[in-house]
Amino acid sequence: MSTTVWFTIGGIAVLLFLSGFFSGSETALTAASRARMHSQSRAGNKRARIVEKLIDSKERLIGALLLGNNLVNILASSLATSVLITLFGDTGVVYATIVMTMAVVIFAEVLPKTWAINQPDEFALGVAPVVRPIVAVLAPITIAVQILVRLMLRLVGVKAADDRSGYTGLEEIRGTVDLLHREGEVVKNDRDMLGGILDLRDLEVSDIMVHRTRMLALDAEQPPEQLVRQVLESPNTRMPIYKDGPDNIIGVVHAKDVLRAVIKAGGDISKVNVLRIASKPWFVPDTTPLQAQLNAFLKVKTHFALVIDEYGEVQGLITLEDILEEIVGDISDEHDEVMQGITKQPDGSYTIEGALPIRDINRALDWHLPDEEATTLAGLVIHEAKIIPGEGQQFTFHGFRFRVTRTTGNRVTELRVLPLK
Repeated sequence: MSTTVWFTIGGIAVLLFLSGFFSGSETALTAASRARMHSQSRAGNKRARIVEKLIDSKERLIGALLLGNNLVNILASSLATSVLITLFGDTGVVYATIVMTMAVVIFAEVLPKTWAINQPDEFALGVAPVVRPIVAVLAPITIAVQILVRLMLRLVGVKAADDRSGYTGLEEIRGTVDLLHREGEVVKNDRDMLGGILDLRDLEVSDIMVHRTRMLALDAEQPPEQLVRQVLESPNTRMPIYKDGPDNIIGVVHAKDVLRAVIKAGGDISKVNVLRIASKPWFVPDTTPLQAQLNAFLKVKTHFALVIDEYGEVQGLITLEDILEEIVGDISDEHDEVMQGITKQPDGSYTIEGALPIRDINRALDWHLPDEEATTLAGLVIHEAKIIPGEGQQFTFHGFRFRVTRTTGNRVTELRVLPLK
């Protein structure tokens, strides 16, 4: 073979190397972790800063890399066809097609992309200084191509989106945490804690409040001895006090204030005026976001609020501890009456109290029951069934079989739940 042929073969090898460089760079720069690049950039890594700038204009970056990749591939194929026609005549076209297809697939696509996808951050940091001037040089062409593509898409009624995906940063964090949990790098408790933090802005106080049917409250008409005894026997530090009916909350009594009043009265409980030591109640709307309520608790330096609906009716109460439990899970001390409300049966089903919040059930059993339309398990069954079920009725939805095992009046108080998978 002549020197020209060998020189052409060498040129083809160089073009295949460039094709592999473009393919690997595209894979690495699109797969690199933006969070890690940002962290390294803030730490002073100049290459990471370059990667950040390239990723910020992802459409232009990919356009330049694809343009460069196609240019070298087409040129390499043309040179290979020329050489093989010279050596084998017209059949050289067939040989060129076979040889270049195998060479491009192996050396310019699979090999560099496999390398890049296994080490995207390292690969991206390595190629970024070379890719940046290429993107800058090809920018006029890629911009023209982008404009042309957008015009063509607009002709068929498609509106091209910008570089940003349809997912928010919070959704990306949640997805990353779930993926790491599935791969075993994040334990369930940590996943639940991070998920609880992300959920604060999506939840309202009505989603986690203690409902009025389960509120412990004091009747101001009772004698002081009975009121003090109820305060001391209660597992709660703060209790609302009402007059002329549970809906008329007139104050909040703190156990420490009661003890101070008892000591001040020399131990004579009959002299304790509970209404005088009660603090003014704080009412908040049931639609208040949890994040806003947490900030309000921290700002006013109180831990207790009563929840009202749009008509001003008391619906329940919420405490700072309730919000913190949404993040860290159940917080129990030696005075809490811990009631699980969930019992596993030998057949794999669970007996669950109807008043238990769906979020607590999902967290405890790692289920994914929807909690958008209902707060409690009983509420979910009623919402899905579109009726108030009676004892013995069964329903199947969301991959579970629900059987009502106990009711009290119109309330579903206990259910047997069987996961179908």
